[in-house]
Amino acid sequence: MKKLASLLVVLVAAIVVFSSAFVVDEAEQAIIVQFGEPQGDVISAPGLHWKLPFVQEVRRYDRRLLVWDGDVSQIPTLGREFIQVDTTARWRIIDPLQFLRSVRDERGGRTRLDDIIDSVVRDIISGTELEEIVRSGDWDVDVDELDEIEQDRDDVSLTKRPKLGREKLESEILKSASRLMSDLGIELKDVRIKRINYIDSVRRQVENRMISERQAIAERFRAEGQGRSLEITGEMERELRRINSEAAREAEEIRGDADAEAISIYGEAFGADPEFYAFIRTLETYKALGDNATLMIRSDSDFFRYLEKTDR
Repeated sequence: MKKLASLLVVLVAAIVVFSSAFVVDEAEQAIIVQFGEPQGDVISAPGLHWKLPFVQEVRRYDRRLLVWDGDVSQIPTLGREFIQVDTTARWRIIDPLQFLRSVRDERGGRTRLDDIIDSVVRDIISGTELEEIVRSGDWDVDVDELDEIEQDRDDVSLTKRPKLGREKLESEILKSASRLMSDLGIELKDVRIKRINYIDSVRRQVENRMISERQAIAERFRAEGQGRSLEITGEMERELRRINSEAAREAEEIRGDADAEAISIYGEAFGADPEFYAFIRTLETYKALGDNATLMIRSDSDFFRYLEKTDR
């Protein structure tokens, strides 16, 4: 019986010790709560700690940076362009007691972050031009490197530098949201805009406009190519006509020189012996007539003079 009582005492003592002891990790900070009310100071030193068993509980809070990801929101800009904004932030619990009293746990803290950051982002984005949201503070563009269609766009300014830029805009969001978190025991480290995009209807319009612009550029290139093709074809035809003309001229010059030389040779031959020249030319004419040629001429024609002399 005494052994059973001793064993029971040891078991109860073990349960009490187990219920009283707790360990705080290096990445945690803890608060002892009794009937919903915090007791004592925040426990931030890692190691073994004690509490009253059964009546007290331990609330643990992460000391590290925590990530908040908001829902994608549709927000109109100052220029009435409807865009989708996806925002993220990093935050830390710096006052667990105040955090416990205001939001109780991390889920409540994320809910308050949803309300505060989404509200601040909506207010600032709706009062800012789209160029200020998407461009950085050191944004610069060389207009000369753009094509003519991009240079002629009137919906955006290509040379206007942003007054704030994405970085300063995020700083404004961080500053405004941090002022609303002083009573929550939360320190907001930074806020970043992860992604910005047009809503579906506007995105389709932008895509159609981009397609139209690319088609216009393609048509311009085709027209320039066709014009250049016609120019090259015209130059080729003019060159061919020039070559043919020069060739014909040279042929006529060669033919004229040959005729002149032939006439000169004939003249020299005629001048050396006119009678012999006339005889040779007449024989060539006889030969050219052929065997079956028929001539209707007078019998006393000079054409028969050498034939008559031959007969005699």
